[in-house]
Amino acid sequence: MKSNLQGQDKLSRRLLLIILLLLPTFIAPFGMAQAAQPWFFAVLADPQLGMYAKDQNFTQESANLEFVVASLNRLHPRFVVVCGDLTNRTGDATEIAEYKRILQKLDPAIPVHNVPGNHDVGNEPTPNTLNSYRQAFGRDYYSFSADGILGIVLNSSLIGSPTQVTDEAQKQEQWLENTLTEARAHRGREVVVFQHIPYFLHDPAEKDDYFNLPASIRRKYLDFLERGNVHYVFAGHYHRNAGGKDGSLNESVSGAVGLPIGGSLSGFRLVTVDGSKLESRWYCLADIPNQVQPPNLPPTHCPQ
Repeated sequence: MKSNLQGQDKLSRRLLLIILLLLPTFIAPFGMAQAAQPWFFAVLADPQLGMYAKDQNFTQESANLEFVVASLNRLHPRFVVVCGDLTNRTGDATEIAEYKRILQKLDPAIPVHNVPGNHDVGNEPTPNTLNSYRQAFGRDYYSFSADGILGIVLNSSLIGSPTQVTDEAQKQEQWLENTLTEARAHRGREVVVFQHIPYFLHDPAEKDDYFNLPASIRRKYLDFLERGNVHYVFAGHYHRNAGGKDGSLNESVSGAVGLPIGGSLSGFRLVTVDGSKLESRWYCLADIPNQVQPPNLPPTHCPQ
């Protein structure tokens, strides 16, 4: 009897040892499955339907945008942001209708977030141009969430040219402060800002230019973003690629889907998200990859 008990005890200890040895093998896949996997989104800028032919037609812009939408349907990013200048002539119903017609071809499972540009609300926004934009596209500043990312869309024309809409500019500024304050309470969520006009092209101390926001207001907003722990800003407006850093903030300025200038080419940006790290790459239309994770090949024809 005693011998049997000793034998059972040894068997139990052996079984326990085997279970302990095998336990990590069973647990590991579950842990790996729960770990966040890299994903990506797309940033478009300045489709600006009508710019090529000075509002006589939008044939070239439509062709470019159709090609981009078909490419995005193949790549299937988590979401798409269009960083302003959706059309060339402010409030033009025909250009707006064409933009919407093409974007409706995007897979409905891919959310699109429109950003107002100066050609959408005017170089000097007015109550009428803001109302026109809102009726056509919805809110001109707002936030959205996606897999640990808080996206903040800003109306940069309210920042840079608020003279005729000071009340609207103040509302956006207060909303931004409140949104960033709330975001700080949710640590671990990366805050990413999308707007049309960049704060700067290369250097936060650079001089005022048509293509950046005035230095008189630039520092104030960069400080807002720093206090809000914002590390990434994506913008357009320049119709070519640019960007720089202000402390821990990285600003990426994307070239145009529509008419490029300064020797650039038409294209768009893909941004890979890996935890709190964002890595972006610009692709011209000739170099759009077949896959993104990992990127197929570095672009070979696209000036960065």
